[in-house]
Amino acid sequence: MSDNQGQTEVKDHWIRGSSIIAAVKDAGVGIIITVPDITTSESLLKPISADPDLRHISVCKEDEAIGIAAGLSYCDARALILIQNTGFFDSINAIRAVGVEYGMPICLMVGLLGKEPDAAMADSKSYGVRIIEPILGAMGIGHHLLETEADTGAIAPAIEDAYDAMRPTALLIGRRPLAE
Repeated sequence: MSDNQGQTEVKDHWIRGSSIIAAVKDAGVGIIITVPDITTSESLLKPISADPDLRHISVCKEDEAIGIAAGLSYCDARALILIQNTGFFDSINAIRAVGVEYGMPICLMVGLLGKEPDAAMADSKSYGVRIIEPILGAMGIGHHLLETEADTGAIAPAIEDAYDAMRPTALLIGRRPLAE
């Protein structure tokens, strides 16, 4: 195997920020609402901010993003909220009320700070990573773990389903995406 083949295999095992952005656009999302986070800054936040096809709204608190995304859905505008798992925990009440109880298509892309690559979330050393799946399950929120290029195939269908069924969804970024 040549060095280039090894590099290609490593890159294919990881997830690319550009692939995530393309899948989000394929789902008809035109607005990305963010609270900056270390997990996705280089690979997602910077390219999103520079993309002329996406409108980027930066907010101070995650629960603000929930209300904005819900309001946009009334205008037939699709939004995605890009936050870190710590911000997800901060916004649980807003997600519960607006997304779950009022049945709004709140699409969350959550960077899992501290998740070990290829480890099951339940086995993570990070308490915040271990508890996110049980919390999503208790709230009845479907979720998908995004760690490899193959996982990007779940993004557009999850967003489509959230808007068709009028319910929240969570796309969990378990590995820092490659910036390109």
